[in-house]
Amino acid sequence: MTRIFVLWAIGLVVAVMLAGGATAASPALTGTVGPGFTITLTKGGKKVTRLNAGRYQLVVRDRSTMHNFVLEGPGVERDVTTVPFKGTKTVSVKLRAGKYKFYCRPHESSMFGFVKVT
Repeated sequence: MTRIFVLWAIGLVVAVMLAGGATAASPALTGTVGPGFTITLTKGGKKVTRLNAGRYQLVVRDRSTMHNFVLEGPGVERDVTTVPFKGTKTVSVKLRAGKYKFYCRPHESSMFGFVKVT
């Protein structure tokens, strides 16, 4: 009886691990633009300057109707939000090795940042 219970418990642990791996979500990045003349990109609340290549969920919080959030780099040129939009948008992005720039298109000369993907 003990042997059956141990085998059952091991099977349950393996099943949970496999199910968790199959449904794991892409890592999340958070972009914030506005309300002043600020733009940031964070992961887990910390500013990012380097990321591993892969698929990410990018959540952009656009806090001003006079700004937008653009992401450009190898294989990506995406206006995540538009200038009149104010709110939150989530997109999936696949980042390849290279240098990416995020910025506000109308204020690109002062509102921008870079991320290196390896």
